[in-house]
Amino acid sequence: MSEPVLSERRIILGVTGSIAAYKACELLRRLRELGAQVRVAMTVNAMRFVGEETMQCLSGQKVLTDMFGAASERVPRHLSLRDWADLILIAPATANIIGKAAAGIADDLLSTTILSAMEKVVFAPAMNSAMYQNPVVQENIAKLRRAGCEFVGPSRGVLASGEEGTGRLADTNLIIQKIEDILKDAR
Repeated sequence: MSEPVLSERRIILGVTGSIAAYKACELLRRLRELGAQVRVAMTVNAMRFVGEETMQCLSGQKVLTDMFGAASERVPRHLSLRDWADLILIAPATANIIGKAAAGIADDLLSTTILSAMEKVVFAPAMNSAMYQNPVVQENIAKLRRAGCEFVGPSRGVLASGEEGTGRLADTNLIIQKIEDILKDAR
């Protein structure tokens, strides 16, 4: 019997400020069940939707929110995260984090980590369908794909606004399948 694809794989789960941030808890739980080691990096806005303590309990690791570590850290935090990770999953990925990455803006721990490791990044977008379909957002997604980033979703369905549209965070199973497909090729 072969070892599960995610067994002992190191994943950074980047959580951004979207109503879909609560779904990152289930995603984190499933990744851990499949044997992955997961470190969570949260934006300030993500912490308005999901508590840092929740993510810490689910991951078994200190949640990373601050770009600057202890003075004793010899390597900048974003570079040590990049080097540690087999893959960086941004779920949910807001239009904001997608735009920052596409523009090369690195003003917090998550965006700095993304820019230091573009070839390892998978975005799982979640936003209102009008935002997702905006030509600027679509251009940013295309730019990131050309840079080597991967995308999964979004899905179509009823959004937080009550509207039907494309913008829901992809199903946990689809996200995990995407990660497994990428990592099985990297073994």
